[in-house]
Amino acid sequence: MTPIYVLDGKQIRTLGDFWRAIGEAINGPGGYFGRNLDAFADCLSGGFGTPDDDDYVVEWQDNQVPREHLGYPETARQLEIRLSRCHPTNRPSVSADLAAARDGCGSTVFDWLVEIFNDRAPGVLRLQ
Repeated sequence: MTPIYVLDGKQIRTLGDFWRAIGEAINGPGGYFGRNLDAFADCLSGGFGTPDDDDYVVEWQDNQVPREHLGYPETARQLEIRLSRCHPTNRPSVSADLAAARDGCGSTVFDWLVEIFNDRAPGVLRLQ
């Protein structure tokens, strides 16, 4: 039987909320399932609470709420954090992404998360 992990979108307003919600959906209260995009991608690849054979589903309910809240303002906020921490050689690229987000263009945090799901665990995510 394929395990189904339910992600409650009504509780997700920031990327930090997503880390908490996905961790709890997969591994129970206080559970971990990545706290940055790279760790999240690794977790989706198996282990860390999910079956190693990729036979699981994440059902993201009420995804319109996080789709809105993880839009351009949250994307700009995350890119500002990234810009403050990134290697100097990455600053031009991150700055360009930040300028685009501030203009309401480019990928959003929501898009990043969905893309990671699709790249690392194709077919696992169900947007409800």
